[in-house]
Amino acid sequence: MRILFALLAAASFLSSCATDPWGIPGPADTVTAADAIATAHTYSALTWMPETRHIKHGPDERGILVHTPDQSLNQRGFANGWWKPGTEARGMAYQWGGFDTPREFLRSLEEGEFAGDISTSAKRRLGDSGTSESACGIDCSGFVSRCWRLPKPYSTRQLPSICVRLKSWLQLAPGDILLNDKHVLLFAGWDSTRPGCILAYEAGPFPVWRVNAASIPTSKLERENYAPWRYRGMRP
Repeated sequence: MRILFALLAAASFLSSCATDPWGIPGPADTVTAADAIATAHTYSALTWMPETRHIKHGPDERGILVHTPDQSLNQRGFANGWWKPGTEARGMAYQWGGFDTPREFLRSLEEGEFAGDISTSAKRRLGDSGTSESACGIDCSGFVSRCWRLPKPYSTRQLPSICVRLKSWLQLAPGDILLNDKHVLLFAGWDSTRPGCILAYEAGPFPVWRVNAASIPTSKLERENYAPWRYRGMRP
């Protein structure tokens, strides 16, 4: 599966690797589909070394409750914790309200910030007020915003304001999104090995809280009320 996604991103990704393997393009008024997919691949391929100091299950200095998606998360009533101190991790950790670039994430880890912060019902009630300044990572809409080279993170509620809704799923092209009222996926293509499935990138929570590349049945997405959208600034 990773090979399929790597091929989609190859042209742009390989050129960026020549100078900075974790570099992504900065903000711009428009973006190409190739650059969007290459950025997504960079987030999913990011490697980093977790440490015990990156774990947090409790309030931060401002009193905001943080739950990092390390393996001990599963002992605290939540699912899909994954990273483990001392074992190389792949993919940027999910953080509620996060908008880090790969380089910012790595720098924040060096400074001892917490690696990620999962979405919870309490976070969703708080909205932006639930974002911890002591954690690092990226959330689903922040991830799409970075892939589209937006200057700031757009929430799932705000993304339609800069998009056009597609009339059919068959119109989907790489760089488009699938969006419902809680989550957003970046479309990378159709899975030729699994009829009725798409290839997509997303920032958590499945299968774990990180930026993942996956093959997903469209029937599942339709049941969950996802709809196809295209960024107005997308270029071929």
